[in-house]
Amino acid sequence: MRHGQADPFGNIDQLRELTPTGYKEAECMWKWFNNLAIVLDQVLISPYVRAQQTAKTLLNKFSSEVKFETVDFITPSDDAKKVHDYIDGLCTDSDIEQLLIVSHMPLVSYLVEELTFDHQSPIFQTAAIAHIDYDVKKMSGKLVKLISPADLV
Repeated sequence: MRHGQADPFGNIDQLRELTPTGYKEAECMWKWFNNLAIVLDQVLISPYVRAQQTAKTLLNKFSSEVKFETVDFITPSDDAKKVHDYIDGLCTDSDIEQLLIVSHMPLVSYLVEELTFDHQSPIFQTAAIAHIDYDVKKMSGKLVKLISPADLV
């Protein structure tokens, strides 16, 4: 998932906050999760403020306990291969079936490319989610859908 719309005028990128629209986008995507009855096992979140705010908006809505972890190597310019390796290790060593990553462009785009068989590299609108059917044994998956708040209104 890409974070919701953020203030474009922040001087320090890591500290940019969500706009009111960004919060609405995150809430819209929570409704999508809720309608599909998706139960998350874990959420990995970028340390940047806008990603933290997006994740907290979602997590405050979920009724079940969701483990969330701030991961310092899922920021905009980080390495998708490193994140892929981390996901494989995490999913192999635990019972995680539904994982959400809240991060940024361009990393989310490169990560979809890295995690899928056909290596698609989609452009994410703010708060968009790429649903990947991932096979831990094959260490790759299929992009099922890319959905954004604009698709739901």
